[in-house]
Amino acid sequence: MSFNYKAVIRILGFISVIIGASMAFSLFVALIYGEMETAIAFLKSMIITLSAGGLTLFFVRTDSTVLKIRDGYLIAALCWFIASAFGALPYMLSGVITSYADAYFESVSGFTTTGATVVGDLSALPKAIQFWRSFSHWLGAMGILILAISLLPALGISGMRLARAEAPGPAIEKMSTRISDSARKLYTIYISLTLIEVVLLMLGGLNLFDALIHTFGSIGSGGISNYSDGISHFNSFYVEFIVIFFSVAASVNFVQYNHLLQRKWKEFFKDEELRVFLTILVGSFILIALNLWATGTYGPVLSARKAAFQATAFMTTSGYSIGDYTIWPSFSQTILFCLMLIGGCSASTAGSMKVLRVMILFKLIVRGMYKRLHPNAVVPVKIGSRIISAETVSMVSSFAILYFTIFVFSSLIVSLDNNDLLTTISAVAGSLSNTGLGMGLLGPDGNFAVFSVPTRLYLSVLMIAGRLELFAIILLLTPSFWKAR
Repeated sequence: MSFNYKAVIRILGFISVIIGASMAFSLFVALIYGEMETAIAFLKSMIITLSAGGLTLFFVRTDSTVLKIRDGYLIAALCWFIASAFGALPYMLSGVITSYADAYFESVSGFTTTGATVVGDLSALPKAIQFWRSFSHWLGAMGILILAISLLPALGISGMRLARAEAPGPAIEKMSTRISDSARKLYTIYISLTLIEVVLLMLGGLNLFDALIHTFGSIGSGGISNYSDGISHFNSFYVEFIVIFFSVAASVNFVQYNHLLQRKWKEFFKDEELRVFLTILVGSFILIALNLWATGTYGPVLSARKAAFQATAFMTTSGYSIGDYTIWPSFSQTILFCLMLIGGCSASTAGSMKVLRVMILFKLIVRGMYKRLHPNAVVPVKIGSRIISAETVSMVSSFAILYFTIFVFSSLIVSLDNNDLLTTISAVAGSLSNTGLGMGLLGPDGNFAVFSVPTRLYLSVLMIAGRLELFAIILLLTPSFWKAR
């Protein structure tokens, strides 16, 4: 069973066309603000990217449009590397970043919605570059391939293999019979949430540009801001509340929104993953607020405000901050670190392990303890009334083992830069979970420029691996994946 290389190359060319076309919005922003040098940089980037994708589609033809499982994983992995490679061009050609390695890191951080940066003063960047950083989050949050899948029928290609490769979580539920129709429904919901947040932020006093930037950052769970002090720049409880609300909304399983549209209210509110997600988030917020108040870090009102915002930013992996959480008590910082590893719900824009996997692992532990007392009992793992198959439980277990194995191994690799332990492990956790937040030298005022170029490139791979939930990248490293059978 060999790869359908021609179909793979055509889809990658199609992805390149999408990335090139999406740069037109930033070109438009550059023209509006009179940033002619930046506009030329985006025009050159568009020509290069569109030419590469267009020529690929023109010269590479195939009669077979059938994709196998291995084709799907290969496309899922390569499309993120290629999108990031072309996405780095505006940073380089505009001169805001002189090193391609740094530009690539910034691009990967954007498309994977990580939000990590090597730029010191974000407010000094041209408006068009600020927009591109943020818009790349919005594109990558729902998944570049999900966008492509909604358009692939035009190439005569089914997208189910790609959907399973890019979203390999424990629960993949289609909204329609055809996966392309499901993808279009997802984007309809996604765009609707985006427009609503933009309007609400503008009602809070933000101009259109600022509203778009911070909407892309919260809906896309990337935490991007065009100000170095982030959301704190506005000093507005209303803005913080809107950002919190939509960060949570984007971290909910998008299939649940389809249930709302179908007026299946009970299915939405009885979803166990959603309830556990909200329970963990609210519980963590209360514990952090009490800890901040009890230690005299802030008063009761400010403790609640900062705890709610920061707990949401870490768990939804949006990565925003409204203060220096690195000076908080260790108890609060530890809770934030744990939230970063848990993440949001499955089939959402949030990153990390996902709540559903954590639930399955916890129920597996409970079942293991019960079977020690009742070894002959048959105890299925259940989420709500649904029995989770043994195959799914095995996949979740293997994912957890792989996740923490990569975390430990990567911490050793990154530690070669000889930064302090907290900076090292939080850099790995922030990259792997696509949160972008860190501790130690990576606090709200720090950035990833503290690491060497090889380390930043390694962290870039971690971001992509985390975005693809590990397996699509790890499979490419196994010899059996490349052997024809």
